[in-house]
Amino acid sequence: MPPPHVHHDRTTEHNEGSPTNPVRFLGQDYQNLLQKSLRRNELYTDELFPPNSSSIGTLNKEADLDYTNVIWKRPAELVSPGKPFFTVDGMSRFDYEQGSKLGNCWFLASIGALTSKDKETSFMTKYIINQVIPAGQTFSNNYAGIFHFRFWRFGKWIDVVIDDLLPTNDDKLIFVGSKTSNEFWPALLEKAYAKVCGSYADLDGGFMSEALMDFTGGVHMEFVLNEAPAYLWDIMDRAAKSQTLMGCASYHWETREAVSSNGIVGGVMLTL
Repeated sequence: MPPPHVHHDRTTEHNEGSPTNPVRFLGQDYQNLLQKSLRRNELYTDELFPPNSSSIGTLNKEADLDYTNVIWKRPAELVSPGKPFFTVDGMSRFDYEQGSKLGNCWFLASIGALTSKDKETSFMTKYIINQVIPAGQTFSNNYAGIFHFRFWRFGKWIDVVIDDLLPTNDDKLIFVGSKTSNEFWPALLEKAYAKVCGSYADLDGGFMSEALMDFTGGVHMEFVLNEAPAYLWDIMDRAAKSQTLMGCASYHWETREAVSSNGIVGGVMLTL
């Protein structure tokens, strides 16, 4: 999955759907909604992706989620003592852990490719991160419970607005969580992607190529190991030097996430 070209033609860079002028998803304007909430001195609640079961969707029966026990809370209500942060010491693939109720390792592996620590100094990688996760979002300056993220969808960049109400059970996040308890960028990014897809349940099962395309607008290549060319390692080496985002997946066994005799978990997607 090669990253997009940084330079844009001056005649097209301001067209709707370009990186500098993304389409407002569902017509929601982040700056207008932010300023309105600040003027009213109230925290934003997204009426188009409301904090209720409709936004969670119908999960797989294996998830065994009691919707009546789901409480939507803002990060400040989940951090004690202290305060929430959007990021803590930057972004890394080691920041988050998958929730037990949703099979979206494909999405999380794509985030890992996007935020891989060994690419921190890469200009292109930082460019992609800042395109997907606009800089300057915090829980302090001009905080109003509203955030936004950007994805490439069907030939255009879109800007997705969300509130920061997150589904919890017993004061713990139901879906993706952070290994640092007061860091919330992974949960908020997951919520924005769930909104684009329709619900959290719509993230249950997918392919890394889908998310990587939505993060970059690029094309993807896939190799099945027992059918790959002999020079696959050379291809991967060249791709790595070109700052291409890469990942891998294990074979999907008959039962979900079954462990083979060699210890490999089936149907799991990882960052390279």
